[in-house]
Amino acid sequence: MTSPLQAAPASDGLAAHLLAGAPVEQPAAGGHEVPPQGGYQYHYVAPPKGRLARLAERTPRWVSPLGLTALLSGGVAYTLLMRPTATSATAAPTCVMKLFTGFDCPGCGGTRAAWYLLHGDIPAAAHHHAMMVFATPFLVYLYVSWTVNRLANRKVLPTMRLSNGALIGFLVAWLVFSVARNLPWAPFDWLFV
Repeated sequence: MTSPLQAAPASDGLAAHLLAGAPVEQPAAGGHEVPPQGGYQYHYVAPPKGRLARLAERTPRWVSPLGLTALLSGGVAYTLLMRPTATSATAAPTCVMKLFTGFDCPGCGGTRAAWYLLHGDIPAAAHHHAMMVFATPFLVYLYVSWTVNRLANRKVLPTMRLSNGALIGFLVAWLVFSVARNLPWAPFDWLFV
């Protein structure tokens, strides 16, 4: 079995061989000699593809969008059938954090917010989980653009690229929201569900 990093003795013209993609000879087995011009140069040898990678190459392009659509459809059906707004937030099944501490966790109210979004009631959805309401249009666009581009096998819709700063900013805003919704005075008590 070969190591991903293979050593090759440094010699004149070695850099030219490496840049040209020419194979580099390995030092002789048991040979611990250091070449006169320096140490060893290392290059990466990619491991052979595994079973899952080979399976992914043979899978049709429509399988992953179909699987994701089935998962999302199941979540939407569960939300619509369970009617989370018909019961209180402490009714079973409930959030374990809310059950033991009485505080809203970062995801509390998400199912009820999704139910209100599916029914077009954006203010009620924002009351239950404002960060989810903010993130939903971005998530929907990411899903639609990925699915269309994947099925078309070319870039039909532009893909949204979020910078690290934007992701960190969203996570910080979510953390602030999670703390603010548990504060017991106005206007923050409006966010407590």
